[in-house]
Order: sequence, then structure tokens, then C-alpha cells
Amino acid sequence: MPSLDHTIVHSSDRFASARFLAGLLDAPEPKAYGPFAALRLDNGVTLDYADRIADGREFVPTHYAILVSEEEFDGIFARIKERGLPYWADPHHTKPQQYNTHDGGRGLYVDDPDGHSMEFLTRTYSDELLAGL
Repeated sequence: MPSLDHTIVHSSDRFASARFLAGLLDAPEPKAYGPFAALRLDNGVTLDYADRIADGREFVPTHYAILVSEEEFDGIFARIKERGLPYWADPHHTKPQQYNTHDGGRGLYVDDPDGHSMEFLTRTYSDELLAGL
């Protein structure tokens, strides 16, 4: 079955943004790979952070969902709170300083330095939940 290998995450400072996520995940330091700051996730997918396009075009902040274990969520949540970062239970940012409990798991959203919405969730959303959204 095909699987995602990597994706490019546009940023204003590739290493600062990659380090932000690596810090929340307690992951190793991002590696320089050509014009990218590469952050490899445990499932083998790499987030290749790239600096803003030189011709001045803006990029649109995007959503990235990262599936984590309950133990990993506890660590991420603790690091978010230690840093005093705002977080939300929903993608529209209407439920501040809360996390959700969809499908019996936990999930939350935090914005990275460039406004990308980073979602951390402990359960993949079920078909029943998705049908109700």
C-alpha cells in the first residue's frame, strides 16, 4: 500500500519551526538536508521545513495531525503547559486551554511559530465521528 514519505512545511525560519515541533515531541534535532530542516517522525515520514519562498509569495498556514501514544501525549501536553503555549480542543480555536476526548482518546491543537495548526491526537478519528462533523 502506498504511504506518505515526506512533505514540505513552509516557514519563515526553517530551523526555528522544526525545532519548535521537535521540542514538543521530544524528538532529535532536525537535520540539514539541502534547503530543508528535516524532522523525521517515528513512522518514517519526514517533515521538510523550508524557508519562505524568495520571490516574496506568502504561504498559507496548514494543518498537520500527528498520532501519538497516551504517554507521548502526556509529555507533549506537559511541554505545552510548561511553555505557556495556547492550545485548543478544536481546529477552529473556539475551545481554548482544553483538549478533546474524541473516540475515547485525547487531542489538542497548538499553532507553530508560522501559524501552522499542529494537532496531537491519541486515536485516529472513527468513521462514525467523521460522519458527524
